[in-house]
Amino acid sequence: MYMSRVTLSRQPSVQALNALLLPQDAGARTDAHHRVLWTLFADDPDRRRDFLWREIREGEFLVLSEREPVQTDLFSRVSTKSYAPKISPGDRLFFSLRANATRTKKGGKRVDVVMDALYTVPKDERSARRMEIAGSVGSAWLTRQGERTGFSVNECAVTNYSVHALPSHQGPRDRQPQFGILDFQGEIEVTDPVAFLQGHTKGLGRAKAFGCGLMLVRRAR
Repeated sequence: MYMSRVTLSRQPSVQALNALLLPQDAGARTDAHHRVLWTLFADDPDRRRDFLWREIREGEFLVLSEREPVQTDLFSRVSTKSYAPKISPGDRLFFSLRANATRTKKGGKRVDVVMDALYTVPKDERSARRMEIAGSVGSAWLTRQGERTGFSVNECAVTNYSVHALPSHQGPRDRQPQFGILDFQGEIEVTDPVAFLQGHTKGLGRAKAFGCGLMLVRRAR
């Protein structure tokens, strides 16, 4: 695996595309970033996505990939290092995670955990209780992920919850698909290093093409 820090070029020829590369609408932005980051790995038109990414500041991204990215003119810097962390049972790690947290209900329908919980609250209370509910159901979701992915949650804070619309939808605006994004930070403890590394490198949750799922970790001291 490889971890790369990549930065969009500041050359005038690239900045002229800022309206396309850095749109203000959140859904359009994640869609544009997904497409532009593919240029680093587009060696085959039939290639399936094998990387995770996260925008850490405007025009700058961290990318975890199975292949080394290839420098393109759209990026001024592609700095890549081998990624093979040594993890043991009991290791404590500080983490930051942006995730699309979902669950499957009876009948097979997949739902966003926060949206689903908000629907049980009276409409006039949803705005005021949005972050309270996001914190509660988001933390529970992460705990379940850890049970399957070799870690336990020592501390967890949900710092933001936002909803993005998919810009590629064709049809009535009120039927435009949406997905929720939770931002987490806190501390985890590794219980199964093999399961943790497998889950960590594959990503947590869904919407991985749109900048979700990459858990950034560093050792707790």
